[in-house]
Amino acid sequence: MEQFAVVVGAGSFRSDDGGAIRFPHRWTPEGVTVEADFTGAHLLHLATAGCVLNDIYREAGELDIRIDGVRVSADGGFDTQTWISSGITYRIELSSPASVEELAVLLDRVDDVAEIPRAIRAGTTVRRS
Repeated sequence: MEQFAVVVGAGSFRSDDGGAIRFPHRWTPEGVTVEADFTGAHLLHLATAGCVLNDIYREAGELDIRIDGVRVSADGGFDTQTWISSGITYRIELSSPASVEELAVLLDRVDDVAEIPRAIRAGTTVRRS
């Protein structure tokens, strides 16, 4: 089963790899970096990682938690014969002066509200029009 990994970073976790792509970002003045190949599998995982990163900033703002940096890595496998996904796993690295308890509340909240992971978990139809 082939793996398709992506990494998004913001703040102190932005990539300084010359191959990373930089994008403007609503919550950080210096933007975000994206490390991903341009395949459908990578883009699916990128949607997950990008949504989680964005929602960390959004929810941290609502909880009054300062975030200095975030890195979200997402990956998963696909059977390259059938293109059935083995699922998506994401990991978060945070830089923040907040307590471990405050960050745990933040990450639980993000896991509950992040729109793209919720949509993928629920399943959806895709059709050509």
